[in-house]
Amino acid sequence: MKCSLCPRRCNTERYNSISDPENRGFCGSPFLPVVARAGLHHWEEPVISGKNGSGTVFFSGCNLKCVFCQNYSISTRNQGREISIARLREIYHELIGQGAHNINLVTPGHYITAVRSSLEEKLPVPVVYNSNGYDSVQSLRSLEGKIDIYLPDLKYFDNALADKYSQAPDYFETACAAIDEMYRQVGDFEIGDDGIMKKGVMIRHLVLPGMLENSAGIIRYVAGHFPPGSVLFSLMRQYVPFGRVADGEFPELNRKLSDFEYGVIEDILFESGIEDGFLQDEEAADTAFIPLFDGTGV
Repeated sequence: MKCSLCPRRCNTERYNSISDPENRGFCGSPFLPVVARAGLHHWEEPVISGKNGSGTVFFSGCNLKCVFCQNYSISTRNQGREISIARLREIYHELIGQGAHNINLVTPGHYITAVRSSLEEKLPVPVVYNSNGYDSVQSLRSLEGKIDIYLPDLKYFDNALADKYSQAPDYFETACAAIDEMYRQVGDFEIGDDGIMKKGVMIRHLVLPGMLENSAGIIRYVAGHFPPGSVLFSLMRQYVPFGRVADGEFPELNRKLSDFEYGVIEDILFESGIEDGFLQDEEAADTAFIPLFDGTGV
């Protein structure tokens, strides 16, 4: 079946299973979900992880090829195990049985057909769609009513950077349109008395070393586009050199963010008027927080 699920619309004849011929499009994936890990994750924002943890399902493959991706072994090298849609549903219920505050689908966009089928029956906890932001509006509309929380990245304001580091020269306008659709579906964020997010959109932005104007542009866009009380904003400091960067390419990214750089962006955030959201401490920039993609829970 020719695939146009993501903004690339590469129309590759993607096959159903990894056992079929090697023709899987830019994402490198079949239609059946390939999962690298499923378990309780305690390192999301507090309103997502809470006390018990977020029930994360890490999908393999990706429609971006970020040269610095912390999940490089699964996003680009496609490490993982193919499972059925029925097994995916079972995983949701196993995580809920372990006390998960939500079901957190990490990078699910290229499996959106399988994800939609897996969510035919409403779950007793919120469903989180955790994406790189490079999503198709049309595909997102097919999930309406099935997703409670959207957790998109907004990586790049500067499309030249998006092209260089993620092969997505139309990233900013595409991600903005996707986030608008996410917000249309779920509306203003809501946090329960237990401190856990029940619905809404949280936009994440990872500050890259030396790319301060890019981050400033993102903050100013979000501040001007979304009124107070509508979305949450998470300014992330967890960047560590990984993937192709750690292998010696793109030396300009081969370092952590400095205190000065994050301080500059924090000041811009405080001046922007954005009040609802989260910051990260320097300690977040540590590979110890990257899960082991060893098939746990799959």
